[in-house]
Amino acid sequence: MGSVTVYGPPISTAVSRVLACLQEKDVDFKLVNVDMAKGQHKSPDYLKLQPFGQVPAFQDEHATLFESRAICRYICDKYANRGNQSLLGRSGGGPAERAQVEQWLEAESQSFNPPSSVLVFQLAFAPRMGLPQDPAAIELNQAKLARVLDVYERRLGESRFLAGDEFSLADLAHLPNAHHIFAARKDDMFASRKNVARWWEEISTRPSWKKVVDMYSAAPPA
Repeated sequence: MGSVTVYGPPISTAVSRVLACLQEKDVDFKLVNVDMAKGQHKSPDYLKLQPFGQVPAFQDEHATLFESRAICRYICDKYANRGNQSLLGRSGGGPAERAQVEQWLEAESQSFNPPSSVLVFQLAFAPRMGLPQDPAAIELNQAKLARVLDVYERRLGESRFLAGDEFSLADLAHLPNAHHIFAARKDDMFASRKNVARWWEEISTRPSWKKVVDMYSAAPPA
């Protein structure tokens, strides 16, 4: 086992984003579950790792980090010669290629994540928590996400993946939220767009992501 420790339940979208990156980079890690139902994420010891009391928290040797996308960038830089070496652009691709990845990673964070996160909560987590769903919120955010996917459809008609013809961190970052939307049988927004559907089929069947999904069922019940 390596020096990397990830804190949080694997079913969390932010935690699973980090786990997928570690799997792609072939980096060994220890996963420490954080029982959020019992408030462990608000304990004094945990707040030393993650001051906002959210998941994940991440440790590697002397580095302690939070925020999943920042953690993924760190993993790609720290372990540049491990596993998939093109997550932040191909070796020799230069600043322009990395900027393409960063551009679409930012699009995921600013455009895809807000509506898809609402849908994940309403469709996947609210039922698990015994909370009522909000049909108005679902309808509103389905419409918002559809507009984002229209942009993706055009882009993916030009390139195999979002940042070019290589799978990158920009694609990986979409996996957790989209997975839960598919699991809730709201996949028509993806399936009805030919290029988006082709892209999702390719990224969601990567061995690294399958390993993360397998961790969902192996985790302690919420």
